[in-house]
This record gives sequence, C-alpha cells and structure tokens, in this order.
Amino acid sequence: MINIDFDAYSAAIPSIAGLNDYVKNRPASAKNAYTGLFKGKNLILICAEAFSDVVIDPELTPTLYRMSHRGIYFSDYYQPTWGGSTSTGEYSFVMGLVPRNGVKSILNTEHNNNYFTLGNQLQREGYASCAFHNGDYNFYNRDRTHKNLGYSNYYGFGNGLENYIRKWADDTALLTGTNDSFIEGAKKGQPFSLYYMTVSGHCKYTAGNIKVKNNLQKVLDRYPGKYKNTTNYYLCYQLELENALTQLIAKLEAAGIADDTVICLTPDHYPYGLEISGTFGNSEDYVTDLYGYKYTTPWEKDHSTCIIWSECLEKELSDYACEISSPSYSLDIVPTLSNLFGLPYDSRMLVGRDVFSNTEAIALWNNYSWRTVEGSYDARSRTFTPHPGHVYDKAYVDRINGVVRNRIYFSGEVVRLDYYGCIFGKDDVT
Repeated sequence: MINIDFDAYSAAIPSIAGLNDYVKNRPASAKNAYTGLFKGKNLILICAEAFSDVVIDPELTPTLYRMSHRGIYFSDYYQPTWGGSTSTGEYSFVMGLVPRNGVKSILNTEHNNNYFTLGNQLQREGYASCAFHNGDYNFYNRDRTHKNLGYSNYYGFGNGLENYIRKWADDTALLTGTNDSFIEGAKKGQPFSLYYMTVSGHCKYTAGNIKVKNNLQKVLDRYPGKYKNTTNYYLCYQLELENALTQLIAKLEAAGIADDTVICLTPDHYPYGLEISGTFGNSEDYVTDLYGYKYTTPWEKDHSTCIIWSECLEKELSDYACEISSPSYSLDIVPTLSNLFGLPYDSRMLVGRDVFSNTEAIALWNNYSWRTVEGSYDARSRTFTPHPGHVYDKAYVDRINGVVRNRIYFSGEVVRLDYYGCIFGKDDVT
C-alpha cells in the first residue's frame, strides 16, 4: 500500500470519488517471501509477437524451455486477445489494466500519468531505460506513447533504430544489437530497464521467408509428419525468437550480469495468423493444427505462458520449485514484478495480482468471461463450468461476476479521468 488520503482527494476532485471509494475498500496484497527478490536488478521486458507456449520444446527450443522451466513457471497463464491485436496485448502487459478502447487504448494514455508501469516505477528508482520495436516507429502511434510508459527513448525504424541494426531486422539483431551501452553501464553499477516489442513472429507464414529457409529442416526433424506446412512455417518464425534469446543470454553471461538481469516475456496475442483468412492466405484452420484441438472458449484460445527468468533463479530453484499453477494472465505481470523488485507500489490500484500473494486468482477477459481456481465462466453463454472436484455455487459465480465488472469499469475510468495523475500529480510521469 501507499499511504494516500483518499477522502481528501475525493473532496478536492469529486470526479474521482467513486474510484477512491473502490480502491480504499479493496484489500491490499501482503508482502511475502518473494518481495524484493530482484531488488536492484536489470529488467528486460519482451512482448513476443504471436508467441505460444506450444512452441516450447526441450529439443527444438532449449533456451525457451530453460527459461520457462528453470525460472518462474506459469502453468495456467493467459494472454487475452482483448479485441485489439498487438497494441492491446502490449497495453495489458505494460499498464496492468484492461484495454477498453481497442487499438487506441495506449494512445488514450499519451498525456496521462502512467504511474505504475514498470518503466515509470524503475525510472523513479534511477534506472537507465529505453524501448525498441523492429518495425515502423510510428505504427500504433508508439512514437507518441512509449516514452510516457517510462522509457527515456523509444526507437523503431524511422526514428533511429536504423542506427543500430538494419531495416526490418530479425529479433536476434533486435535483442543483441541495441543494448551494448546499457550492459556496459550495468557492469559499472547503473541498472537498466529495457522494453522490446518483437516482430519476427508476425504473419503471414510463407515458405519463401528466410526464417523458413533457415529453420524448416529443424522443425521437420523434430516433428516429422505432425503438422501441416503453414503450421511448420509458424514454428520456423518462432525459432527466430529462440535464437534471439539464446544469443541475448549468452551476451549477458559473457558480460557477467546474467545473475543481475531479469527477463520477462509474454505474447501479445494468440497466433491468429493461423486462422482461416483471406488476409493471411489461409484456407485451413492452422490454429487447431498447432493446438491439437479446436478451441471453443476464450481460455482454450488464449492459453500460453509468461516467462520470468534470471540466472540467479537457476542457482536457487529446482525444476518447478516456483510453479504458478493458479490462473494468471498478462495483468498480473506489473504487480508481480513490482513485488519481486521491491518497488513501493499500491496493489489496490491495479487490476491484476501479485501471483506470490494470497490474493484471489482471477483471469478475466474484456467480454466479462473469467477463470479462477473454482472454474470458468463463459459470458457469451452465461455458463459456469466447475473444475474437476469443484461444484457450482451461484453465490460464488455472482460474486466473481461483480468483481470482474468492477475491474473492467475501473480500468476504463483510470484512463478516462487520468486517475493516477489526479493522485500522484499530472506532471510526475517519471
């Protein structure tokens, strides 16, 4: 918790009185054994284009397997699609709020005080920072938003990234060619906070792409006859992410700072470029081919994993010693990392939860569907399905429905009213 006189703010700014009442009456999550585990360490956030946990394999993607199984392992994790493609996936990841206005959600925060983004929190701690995207710099208006997410500079192609790597470079060049000065600074005691939005996993998935030419035989050798051609091509694209992470970790290890650097990776959305679509050139459902089942619910579609890894964890944890088996999702990343980095945040003012706390686990979608340890609720059919060993309890379902409605409403009002700016100051964005 942060010590805030909500009643005084309500009297001074009546428009936020309802939000203040909501926040001050929420229970705060308690500190726990993991609080401050990463205090002072470097942070690399990676939003991985169209990544899926299906990609993770001990033989085909050993680095991803190492990071997910020798770090903090999320076995029931979701990146909701949110209805807004990559931009809303980024938004939920960095803001810790439900996107309420499609692809304009981040743009709506352009002039707000985005107080609890990890970028802004770490800037207040004196971290050096930068954000990168190996696509056009102004796509989704990132040139107007990403500095205000807590990064001293933002580089894409067209505003400076071309000074580091060639145009439309792959993820390996992105993750290894842009951080030399930050690594050198970290060796001298200057911690850094970096954010990457990758591009190599982006559809269309075609035979002529260089990633397919480089990686197809590896995929076919590992999965002979298992997948259709387009699905194999998708896996080839994701092998570029595997290669990028392999080389990034090798670079951190060579610099002697892998113990002092945390990598957190989540997808922006499920691989919708495998859906039947004339736009993507698909006449078949390759998502079903990849998953091994035809999804019918949001949680079947959006199931993936979050990776939180640091070499220091490998010395302290054994396989699955730190498994997060309760439902978790992208909005949990900000509070979880805030706790791990020992930052002075207020858990009541975010929608997600610190997954190491005893706060109730709720993963929600913006169509009001949700998933908890008790079961799953599909808002489209208004159907609750208990998990095995659990029973239907109408009072419980009604209560969680109310919680979900409140959290979605709160997310929209935080941005509309610049709520954090009202509490912490409109000009105090860093």
